[in-house]
Amino acid sequence: MRPPLKEHIKTDVCIIGAGYTGMSTALHLAEAGYRVTVLEASRIGFGASGRNGGQIVNSYSRDIDFIEKHYGKDVGKQMGQMAFEGGRILRRFVRDYNIQCDLKEGGIFAACNRRQFNELEEKKALWESHGHEGLELLDSKQTMEHIGTDRYTGALIDHTGGHFHPLNLVLGEAAAVESLGGTIYEATPAISIEEGSMAVVKTEHGSVTADYVLVAGNAYLNGLLPKLESKAMPCGTQVIATEPLPEDVQKRLLPKDNCVEDCNYLLDYYRLSGDGRLIYGGGVTYGAREPSKVESLIVPNMLKTFPELRGTKVDYAWTGNFLLTLMRLPQFGRIGSNVYYAQGYSGHGVTCSHLAGKVISDAIRGQAERFDVFAGLPQYRFPGGRLFRIPFTAMGAWYYNMRDQLGV
Repeated sequence: MRPPLKEHIKTDVCIIGAGYTGMSTALHLAEAGYRVTVLEASRIGFGASGRNGGQIVNSYSRDIDFIEKHYGKDVGKQMGQMAFEGGRILRRFVRDYNIQCDLKEGGIFAACNRRQFNELEEKKALWESHGHEGLELLDSKQTMEHIGTDRYTGALIDHTGGHFHPLNLVLGEAAAVESLGGTIYEATPAISIEEGSMAVVKTEHGSVTADYVLVAGNAYLNGLLPKLESKAMPCGTQVIATEPLPEDVQKRLLPKDNCVEDCNYLLDYYRLSGDGRLIYGGGVTYGAREPSKVESLIVPNMLKTFPELRGTKVDYAWTGNFLLTLMRLPQFGRIGSNVYYAQGYSGHGVTCSHLAGKVISDAIRGQAERFDVFAGLPQYRFPGGRLFRIPFTAMGAWYYNMRDQLGV
C-alpha cells in the first residue's frame, strides 16, 4: 500500500485515478520527461482495471460502421485508424517494462446463431477495410477445435486479440511509472478541482497544484464532477474463477488457450488463467447494484457452455463497475483549458483506455488532433435523470436480450 498524500505539492500533471487510463497517460508522459503525480482514492486497479475479464478486444463498444453512419465518413475513418492501437500499446508496456501478467495471444468472437455469424462476416470485412489483419472465420466444426462446446454456430478469431491477468498489468504499469520518477498516492480521494492557469486538486490532507489535470475515475468519481457523472451510468459485471482445473480438462475446454466472448447483447466471456482456472464472466446490473450472489448469475451460463464442469468448485467470485454511455462510445473532453477527462468505455475499456493514455498525453504535449476527434463526439445525458435512467436502460437491455434468445 502506497502512502496517502499529506502535503501540498506541485507537479506538471496530476492524474486522478490509478486505473488503465491513468496509468497509460502517466507512463506516456513520464517517458516524455513530465513530472507526474497520481491520486488514487482506494488502491491501484481498484475499479474496472483490476476486476475486468482480462481480454484484449479491439475497436469500440460501437463499431466503426456505427460511427460512420452517425458522425460521418471522416470521423469514422479517423477513429478507425485508432481502433486497433490500444492492444499494441498494452503489449509494448508489457514488453518494455517486463510486466508479468500471463499475456497470451488470440481472442475469439463466438456466434450463438446464424444472424450473429453473418454479423461476424460483416465485422471481418469492416475491420479489414480499415487495415486490420489477422482475422479468421471459423465454421461450427472448426469452432469446436478451439472451444469444447457445441453451443456456437461459428466464430471469428482475432489473432491480435488476447488475454492477461488484469490486476497484474495495472500494477506493472504503476511500477513502470514510478521507475521513471512518477509518484502515486493511494487512499487519497480528490475532493475538489479549482480551475485556473494552474489547477489545484484538493484532498483531505493535502493538495496538488499542476499545469494539467486528468480526471480518470470512470465509474468511481463519487461526486467529484456531477456534470460529468450525469453523462454516464455505472454498471456492474460479474466474474467467477473456478478451482484450478486438471490439464486434460483445460485442453478440452479451450484447446488453443484463446479467450472467448459470445455475440449476445448481454454477453458471456471466459478464458483460462495462468494457474489453470476458468475465468467466466457476464451479465450486467444497471446502476452498479451489488448482486446478492454472483455465482447464481454466472454458474448457469458456464454450465450451459461447459456442462462437464458441473460440480466444479468456484473459488472466487466478484463484481465491479464499468461506465456506460448513452451512445456506448467513450467520452473525452476538456474542462477549461487544462483539465482533461476520459470515461465511459462501455465495456471495451482495456484497449480504449490504453489508447486514451496516448491520445491525452499527446494533447497535453500540444498534439491534440486525435484527442479532438473523440472530444467532438456528442455527449448525451441519460433520459429521465437519475430516477429513470436505470429502468429505461434495463428495458432496452431486456429487448436486445430477447432478440438474442430468439435469434432474430
